[in-house]
Order: sequence, then structure tokens, then C-alpha cells
Amino acid sequence: QVQLVESGGGLVEPGGSLRLSCAASGSGFSNYAYTMGWFRQAPGKAREFVGSVRRGTTYHADSVKGRFTISRDTAKNTVYLQMNSLKFEDTAVYYCAAGSRLILSTIRDSNAYDYWGQGTQVTVSS
Repeated sequence: QVQLVESGGGLVEPGGSLRLSCAASGSGFSNYAYTMGWFRQAPGKAREFVGSVRRGTTYHADSVKGRFTISRDTAKNTVYLQMNSLKFEDTAVYYCAAGSRLILSTIRDSNAYDYWGQGTQVTVSS
């Protein structure tokens, strides 16, 4: 079993920044074996891929490229999502996810991830 705990959400004005953290724990977890991802879900919308990191390589959704950066601290078993130049449309609950069976073609598929955090709210508002 793997446990994921997110932190760092909150209220921010447009153009502002936030950094989300996701700490992984559990006897079966390893940084090499697990792909870590960030997804978000806005009210009334489907959950969408934001970014992921797999064996040192990062991937980002087109909608956040150049504004958001996913990174990983293997010593802390923690993945981060640095969000800059935030827009109203970035408002959502952000979820951290982990999976050990992902291949490159499934990086953006939420169904491919095995474990999920509880979610953290990000609200962009003036």
C-alpha cells in the first residue's frame, strides 16, 4: 500500500503562484518503480491530467506548459507542482497520484494510476 498526502493549496490572485507538495509513504513505494502524477478536477468537469514524472522525465499538459513545473525529491519521496502565472481556469481540486504499472502511452490516463491523495483545493480569484 502507498499513501499520498498533498499540501499547499489555497486562495491566490490571478498571476500569482502556489507550490503543491505530495509526500508518498508505504512499504511498497519506490521512486524508481512509481510514476507520480498530478491531476485536477474543476466543478462539473472531468478529471484532467496536469503533469507527471516517470523515472526522472517530466511531462506536462499543454494547458499548463510554461506555467507549471513538476519536480521530484527522491530523498523525501515527495513530488512538487510549482504553479506560476495562475489563471481563473486553474481553479480546481488538485490530486496527486501514483502508479507502478504505467507505460509512456498511459501517463495522461487517470485510470492507469493505482493510488490517490485526498486532494487539495486551489482557487484563483481576485
